[in-house]
Amino acid sequence: MDFKKVSVIGLGYIGLPTAAVIASRGIEVIGIDVSEKAVNTVNRGEIHIVEPDLDMVVQAAVTMGKLRASLTPEPADAFMIAVPTPFKEGKQPDLSYIEQAAKAIAPVLEKGNLVILESTSPVGATEKLSHWLSNERPDLTFPNNTTGTADVAVAHCPERVLPGRVLEELVSNDRIIGGMTPNCSELATKLYKTFVRGECITTNARTAEMAKLTENSFRDVNIAFANELSVICDQLKINVWELIQLANRHPRVNILTPGPGVGGHCIAVDPWFIVDSAPESARIIRAAREINDDKPSYVIDQVKAAADEFKRPVIACLGLAFKPDIDDLRESPALDITAKLAELDIGEILAVEPNIEALPAKLENTGVNLCSLDEAIERCNVLLVLVDHSSFKMISHDAVNKKVVVDTKGLFS
Repeated sequence: MDFKKVSVIGLGYIGLPTAAVIASRGIEVIGIDVSEKAVNTVNRGEIHIVEPDLDMVVQAAVTMGKLRASLTPEPADAFMIAVPTPFKEGKQPDLSYIEQAAKAIAPVLEKGNLVILESTSPVGATEKLSHWLSNERPDLTFPNNTTGTADVAVAHCPERVLPGRVLEELVSNDRIIGGMTPNCSELATKLYKTFVRGECITTNARTAEMAKLTENSFRDVNIAFANELSVICDQLKINVWELIQLANRHPRVNILTPGPGVGGHCIAVDPWFIVDSAPESARIIRAAREINDDKPSYVIDQVKAAADEFKRPVIACLGLAFKPDIDDLRESPALDITAKLAELDIGEILAVEPNIEALPAKLENTGVNLCSLDEAIERCNVLLVLVDHSSFKMISHDAVNKKVVVDTKGLFS
């Protein structure tokens, strides 16, 4: 089939770039979001997130009439769901956003449609999506309730992009496409080949779901090793940055970089989906998550010890995002650490985050001041490096040699 109109549900860090890239291929795209602000912003040809070059692609697509946004779903040939999948209390996956998306698009589904779940999801989520859709539309057949070719195809294709390089990787990366049936995989592959230059590899939905979780859990385990190593090196008075550099000279060793924890919606969340699915067997994956989740507490203890050296501690927290040069604060250990330091009331807290214009809700009414890098360095006596933004790398060693520095990113190593 030809895809003349595609609907993208969720205009966030994945949905909006995906919508813009598809629209740039001359396909009509309608983006659906629950946020009126996001919808209005996109319809002006502007963006509400930070991602290099995305503003130009969105503006061009809107100007050419190929991209528009709406609060209300409407008929399309394909629907791509890119909504959040956080976890609930007890680290259990929260699929409520996917269920809400299913109920929103169900009334406008037609025979021959394709529905793709892009949201990173626990194993079995695509099957649940198909069930939710079939419950809403008993007049149509779906892969879960027919042995023949379903009226509506359902597949899972997890995003695999790096924030800061989303537009490039949406096109160049290989894609794993897991249909609930071979026909579903075939239809989904046709859609992705309209904008993906990488290879489209087909499998079943469960394997596709597990592939994304496996990729991020692998990285989480390796980061946990680096974070644990950094704590051990502090105890043994060894420079962990030098140690890792030396160890990585071995041709088969590639130790990752320690940090204040692990953030973002993927690595900090996805391993828990595996643990939830197989709690007795996922021992290394659970241990890695616990090590990385505990690292912020270790950093806070370091800052408390540093603050004790001053009568009036002024602590500058450099960075709130979960990784360099983006504005994404989801699951950010830097943000959590800054909030906890404010709660402990051990001194004045200055926050420096060049990619945002106002304090996030988590830091409102906490006494934390958002300020410039120059002001923070001038005023602080304790300097806490939480994110290695490019602008922070320009700080001279002379500017900080009279500060007590807690450097979680090796910026001054």
